[in-house]
Amino acid sequence: MSSTTNSPTHHTSTIGAIGAPSRRNTELALLVFAVVIPVFAYANVGLALDGQVPSGLLSYGLGLGLLAGVAHLAVRKFAPYADPLLLPLATLLNGLGLVCIWRLDQSKLLQSLPNFVTAAPRQLLYTALGIALFVVVLIFLKDHRVLQRYTYISMFCALVLLILPLVPGLGANIYGAKIWIRIPGLGSLQPGEFAKIVLAVFFAGYLMVKRDALALASRRFMGLYLPRGRDLGPILVVWAISILILVFETDLGTSLLFFGMFVIMLYVATERTSWIVFGLLMSAAGAVGVASFEPHIQTRVQAWLDPMREYQLSRSGANDGILHSEQAMQALWAFGSGGTLGTGWGQGHSDLIRFAANSDFILATFGEELGLAGVMAILLIYGLIVERGVRTALAARDPFGKLLAIGLSGAFALQVFVVAGGVMGLIPLTGMTMPFLAYGGSSVLANWALIGILIRISDTARRPAPTPAGNPDAEMTQVVRPS
Repeated sequence: MSSTTNSPTHHTSTIGAIGAPSRRNTELALLVFAVVIPVFAYANVGLALDGQVPSGLLSYGLGLGLLAGVAHLAVRKFAPYADPLLLPLATLLNGLGLVCIWRLDQSKLLQSLPNFVTAAPRQLLYTALGIALFVVVLIFLKDHRVLQRYTYISMFCALVLLILPLVPGLGANIYGAKIWIRIPGLGSLQPGEFAKIVLAVFFAGYLMVKRDALALASRRFMGLYLPRGRDLGPILVVWAISILILVFETDLGTSLLFFGMFVIMLYVATERTSWIVFGLLMSAAGAVGVASFEPHIQTRVQAWLDPMREYQLSRSGANDGILHSEQAMQALWAFGSGGTLGTGWGQGHSDLIRFAANSDFILATFGEELGLAGVMAILLIYGLIVERGVRTALAARDPFGKLLAIGLSGAFALQVFVVAGGVMGLIPLTGMTMPFLAYGGSSVLANWALIGILIRISDTARRPAPTPAGNPDAEMTQVVRPS
């Protein structure tokens, strides 16, 4: 038998560092493409409209590149292991949205409207504020798990945000929906855009604690696990609140988003298909019930069922006390005239949709000028953002982070679905806006904050595990080998 002493040169740790590339250079390369593509589109619009490159091309390119660079530096500094695709995808959508809004600003028809304002400079300002909020989220939210402490405070803040449009003197009724508030000197704000993020925080914190109780089933009926009566309480409360929002604010979009996000997170937390079935049945019952007596919702349903009739009533100036709209039919015509490859940037007529062309119906402009191929590309970009959010949820190491990431991704996906579905005629119009593409400060700010939180969660999930400190006693350990 002989004994030898371990040499320091042969010492290795039992648990090594779980390495992961930061992928920041990949993100930077993708950001270059995310800036170049909108700049190229901007030049295309100018050439199509008046045969020359727009005079503001350089300032637009430098401005978008500077904003993207600031966001990238913030990610490189404060979230070095974050997902490398989220920021470039959001930047690309935001840049294309700016180009489309500027293109509509050049329309002589829209310029002739009494309430016309140049929207592109404002949208660029909103984008700068949104990226500033994105940076603030990364700087001050060092760990997403801190948000779990504010579970019930988040519920209170979300309810306040949802109720604000109903406050006399503060809320504003715009085209039949009471979802805005007016702030003197700043214009209008849509609190519901921020409420979806705060509600996701509340749902994640609540379901993380209650998921075991909600997963229990009292009986099995027709292949479904029926939850216990007392466990139906949370979903009934959320359903009632969403219906109240729909009744008092006539806001179909926020109600669908609010309730749908909760059902998605409930299903992920409990893995019970019965919650999905109950959610769909309750949302359908609520929507049908409210549509039976709410005129604004009835008008949107009629425009969905027979858009040509609504177009004819609007054109004829029907005096029946109902505000008829031709927008749904104009949007369908825009998609139809775009065909497969589109008419080309700046060569469409989606400005016939008038005041909502750059907000609720901006997807129709993409459909006409970029065609089916362009719309599919836009939807693919949205799908990639949702996919990266779901991947972040799968990689998260804590249940709160998993639920929060899936809630934010689900809310983003639902908003895209209800807006795109409404514009394309698949479902009734909801009055919401396409994230990053459409004109509107509230939407841009809220969605950049949403991307910031997802990037923070992905950074925590992908960050390498720390290497355990070496044990000094290991150097004195003797290894005995048989002779």
